Amino acid sequence: MKIIRRSVLAMLAAPFIAVAGLSSAPVQAADVVIKLAHPNVPQHPMGEGFEYFKELVEKRSDGEIRVDIFDSSKFGNFDSVIQGLQTGLLQMGSASGPNLAPFSDAFLIFDMPFLFPSYEASDLITDGPIGQNAAKALEKTGIIGLGYIEIGFRHVFNNQRPVEKLEDAEGLKIRASGSKAHVATLQALGMNATPIAWGEVYTALQQKTVDGIDIDLNLAWFNNFPEVNKNLTLVGSIYSPHLVMISKMFYESLTPEQQVLITEAFEEMKIFERNKIRENEKMIIEKMKESGVQIVELSPEERARWAEATKVVYEEYEDRIGKDVIEEARKTMAGK
Repeated sequence: MKIIRRSVLAMLAAPFIAVAGLSSAPVQAADVVIKLAHPNVPQHPMGEGFEYFKELVEKRSDGEIRVDIFDSSKFGNFDSVIQGLQTGLLQMGSASGPNLAPFSDAFLIFDMPFLFPSYEASDLITDGPIGQNAAKALEKTGIIGLGYIEIGFRHVFNNQRPVEKLEDAEGLKIRASGSKAHVATLQALGMNATPIAWGEVYTALQQKTVDGIDIDLNLAWFNNFPEVNKNLTLVGSIYSPHLVMISKMFYESLTPEQQVLITEAFEEMKIFERNKIRENEKMIIEKMKESGVQIVELSPEERARWAEATKVVYEEYEDRIGKDVIEEARKTMAGK
């Protein structure tokens, strides 16, 4: 993506300035202001994580740095966030792997189905060379990747029938993200993958435009999807991390002490957010059961059948990702 020309900055600035009034952050004197944008609701672990980051930064800087949070995509869509980071209208933001894949095929590793066996294993990739090399690909665009928080593992919700085996998923019309690899995964499992914009998902589920959605537990719960989908199959097909980014021009304008403060606060926030995602899942499953959601957990043998069915996705993408990278990831996570 090219950096926006100065001639259009004035036009872009107006709506962003108007959006600033939506932030709940108190206005106070500060030498440095960080405008930070993310797509989630405040009560989601991501929202809580960024509030924790704000608290750490403002306290440790003695008010020298203020963090203004734009949650729920209030700053705009993914393109607006990237453009804001490149031009200095935004200092920090976050984005999922599928959104970042156009910058580098290295991010496609996170769209591969049934690759990550556990959260413990995923940490080895996001915090290790594979994840860090993907993040570095952004630097040529004026963006630094600080590291990864997460969304979680995808599971299948639907409003038609319990899905206990692969054959039960056949023909279900399931909302997919914009990721072509995600679409290919659902299709390989026999489902009718239907990309729908995030802001339209609840209505599509409610009106039964689609039969269900392939999504993680926290996003489903905090966006009230169990109200309109009463069948859940715990598949754990695709692991979804979220890269936290900072504007390179902004980062380089900071003092070394401020840079350290921000990166250390992020590292603490990263652990906080991941723990919240993981700890919430047991609670969410119990509350879903209480609300009448029928939950199926695939046996190891049945899950292996689902994984086998998605091998065609690897055949399509392994040359772009690199067979060696996929094998390195598998070896790194072996036994986890």
